[in-house]
Amino acid sequence: MATSNRVLTYLGSTRNITGSILALIGVGLVFAGVAGAFWPIVVAGLYGIGALLAPADRTRVVLSHAEVETTELRRDLEALLAGLPGAYPEDVRRRAHELGGLLREVLDRAEVLTTAPDQLHIVSQTIRDYLPTSLNAYRNLPPSRRPAAHAELLGQLDLLRAGLARVADAVYQGDEQALRAQSRFLRERFGGSELDL
Repeated sequence: MATSNRVLTYLGSTRNITGSILALIGVGLVFAGVAGAFWPIVVAGLYGIGALLAPADRTRVVLSHAEVETTELRRDLEALLAGLPGAYPEDVRRRAHELGGLLREVLDRAEVLTTAPDQLHIVSQTIRDYLPTSLNAYRNLPPSRRPAAHAELLGQLDLLRAGLARVADAVYQGDEQALRAQSRFLRERFGGSELDL
C-alpha cells in the first residue's frame, strides 16, 4: 500500500512530468530522423535529464483551522486553570477542574466542533469569558463577602457544566449513532437464528 502511494505520488510529480515531456520530444526527434539507431538511449536520456533537473515538489504543510482554533482554546484553558490554586475554596477548584476536563474532551473533537459554530462559540466563550468572569468576580470580593457569594459561584459553575454537557452530547452524537449502527450490523450479520443449523 505504501509502495503504491509512493508510485502514484511520483507519477504526478514535477520531475516525472518534466521527464515525460522531454522523452516525448525525444520520440519526436526519432520521427524526424535525428536520433537514428540510438533512439532508445536518446528517449531515456532525455527523460532522465528532465527528471533530474526538474525542481522537487514542495511539501505543503496544511494546518487545519480546527486545530489552530482549538490549540489556542486549550492554551487559554490551561492558563485559566493554572491560576486556581490558593485563590478559591477546594470545592470551587474541583468543579472548575471538572469543567476543564469536559472542555478538554470536547476540544479533542476539533473537526466536529468547528463544523458547529454555535457549539464552538459556547466552548470559546466559556473558556475566554463566562468561566473567567465568574471566577474573577468572586476573587475580587473582599474576604468578608466571599462566604455569601460562595453558593452563587457554585451555582454558576453548575450552570456552565449543564450547558457544556449539552454541547458534549451534540459533539458525540455522531459517534453514538455510528456505534448503534455498528451494533445493528453485527446483530444482523452474526446474531444467528434458532432456524440456523
